[in-house]
Amino acid sequence: MQSINQQAQVVVGLGKSGLSLVRFLARQGQTFTVADSRAQPPELGTLQRDYPQIAVHCGPLSADLLSAAKVLYVSPGLALRTPALQAAITSGVAISGDIDLFAQYARAPIIAITGSNAKSTVTTLVGLMCTAAGLNAAVGGNLGVPALDLLDDAVDVYVMELSSFQLETTSQLKARVAVCLNISEDHMDRYDDVQGYIAAKQRVFNHAQAVVINRDDKASQPQQAQDTVISFGLSEPVAGEFGLREQAGVSYLAYGDELLLPISALKIRGSHNYANALSALAIGAAIDLPMPAMLCALADFTGLEHRCQWLRNVQGVDWYNDSKATNVGAALAAIEGLGADNAGQLVLIAGGDGKGADFSSLKGPVAQYCRAVIVLGRDAERLAQALGDAVAIERVASLEDAVLLAAQLAQAGDSVLLAPACASLDMFKSFEQRGELFAQAVGRLL
Repeated sequence: MQSINQQAQVVVGLGKSGLSLVRFLARQGQTFTVADSRAQPPELGTLQRDYPQIAVHCGPLSADLLSAAKVLYVSPGLALRTPALQAAITSGVAISGDIDLFAQYARAPIIAITGSNAKSTVTTLVGLMCTAAGLNAAVGGNLGVPALDLLDDAVDVYVMELSSFQLETTSQLKARVAVCLNISEDHMDRYDDVQGYIAAKQRVFNHAQAVVINRDDKASQPQQAQDTVISFGLSEPVAGEFGLREQAGVSYLAYGDELLLPISALKIRGSHNYANALSALAIGAAIDLPMPAMLCALADFTGLEHRCQWLRNVQGVDWYNDSKATNVGAALAAIEGLGADNAGQLVLIAGGDGKGADFSSLKGPVAQYCRAVIVLGRDAERLAQALGDAVAIERVASLEDAVLLAAQLAQAGDSVLLAPACASLDMFKSFEQRGELFAQAVGRLL
């Protein structure tokens, strides 16, 4: 393994991933500096306590400092079009990130999972499948533990969730298996258009040994031909594909003609979750995990917090927390998935910071599956206008008010779904806080 270049290295960004870069470079005995555009970056205190010898520059990024570097390790939160970074790129400075470093030093195979939605669910599920198969699986990346903190010679397989922001600075991934689960418009406040966003996601396929594709979503499929491909989708599968089959009125997860598991055996509900299950099976098959172990892990999986999470039934109404639905595609998946699986109708709670997204694609599914929509947050009016007359729309000022109103509007057999289609930072610290406050409000219902 070649040593990291010791000349003029700068870690740009001092959040969670930036601190993991600091720890890694320090362990390697490297000389580097740190820069962050914020006056008080989140991990500044930790850096000053644990690495007082490392120089750190806080405040507006210096183009002179960055342009004098040999390589910049840029944290995902910083857009590469930031003027100081652009000046460095123009000067010929190499741009890298934590995932590139991780890939160079990881000795076990890497499963790389990206997509607009369901990354965390599928990443967690694949990790559980690997564990059920007896492998020492390290799970992280954009989810949980930063990639560089996972490096360990005892690991058998790395299961990594990767964001488009991480992939922007990644060119050396060479995943054993790569997948882009789906594509829907997201982060349009960072990209010039959806094609720029797709291009970032497509980087996951670079030099991959095997590729898993969603045959129902062309935009997510690799643009270059791949040697080894396994597909998943909700349609009936042919040989070598994963999909859904029906026999005697019962729907099954299937591999070609082989019936694997009735969907009624799953604890996660909705067609979007059936797609998640199929994608995880396809990924596991690509690394030859034994099917019995995968199916056992799948049947036991209860889903993740804030991701179409069932909370409770109150007077015949089921309540679901999908606060992680921070974009239109995620909300669509939840509405269509639960709507098709639900005996009654949905009362949808949505709104927040739309990040410049187009809400118009919600109108049809809302008209089909929803009894009412309750909107709140910064883009509540934009959302209401996009839905038009599809359904009755109510406006509230708080999440607590939304829960109380939803309890009045829902009828026995209905489900109330928090699927905001928006980011949370206009009203909350995070989507987790939004989901927790929602769950608490639901818990207070009588």
